[in-house]
Amino acid sequence: MTKERIGFIGVGLMGHGMAKNILEKGFPLAVLGNRNRAPVEDLVQRGAREVKSAKALAEASDIIFLCVTDSSVVETVIRGPDGIREGARPDLIVVDCSTANPVSTEALAHELAEIGVTLVDAPLGGTPAQAETGQLTAMVGASPEIFRRVEPAIAAWAAKIVHLGPVGTGHKVKLLNNFIAMGYAAIFAEALAIGRANGVEPETLDRVIRGGRMDSGFYQTFMGYALEGNRDSHKFTLANAFKDMRYVDAMADSVQMPNPISSATKNLFGQAVKAGMGEDYVPFLADFVARASGLPKYAPKKKD
Repeated sequence: MTKERIGFIGVGLMGHGMAKNILEKGFPLAVLGNRNRAPVEDLVQRGAREVKSAKALAEASDIIFLCVTDSSVVETVIRGPDGIREGARPDLIVVDCSTANPVSTEALAHELAEIGVTLVDAPLGGTPAQAETGQLTAMVGASPEIFRRVEPAIAAWAAKIVHLGPVGTGHKVKLLNNFIAMGYAAIFAEALAIGRANGVEPETLDRVIRGGRMDSGFYQTFMGYALEGNRDSHKFTLANAFKDMRYVDAMADSVQMPNPISSATKNLFGQAVKAGMGEDYVPFLADFVARASGLPKYAPKKKD
């Protein structure tokens, strides 16, 4: 059986591993080049073909994966000059793996359907390390028949694939998931600051949390910085977290629903970004809260 021709836009921190696994599973792959040449050149050496525009990628692909920063970039690569829409033919599927605004996702899906192109949302769960090993989670919004068609390609990079409902559902669930995670980050950062101000160091708190009911994978990666000084323990920037929380706000606004807790979480991340920490990773929120409380930053631990 002939495999679908795959196109990929966004071969960065997460996208490189995803694209690598698509190649290793035997799919023909074309990638859109960008300024960060290292991942593009690595994929080309592995057998991918580089193209120069999203239009050319659409002309050469049956399924296109997008793994970009936000909805504005998704809209540009689809609608912009030399974009996907200009090169698309009926039966093309575009799979948006970004964490995007569902309002934008649903509008794009309607617009593309008018020319016979299907938009699927399949945002990710996991880390860059899991992307490299093909162990991500995909939260998919698509019709059942389209899901059946894209599932084999998604399975190249995802160990867990959850079909949640129609297009837009994946982004909605992903944002709710990220709200819960970033809410915990805000709570952990404040709890650490209150503890330190009262003479309770992170190591002491961790002796109770770790292995108990409040332990989790997110807790462990978040605490990797405060406990071990591991600056790369959770590679997700404060700027991206702030963007996701703004999209949660938009979800609430779209149904005229008050959202005091997610708004407070968004505002805390926004303050950290405004303070110049946007490119720092989420565990550095502990530093921002500590500094605001008159406490020292979390210094890397010295090795014996």
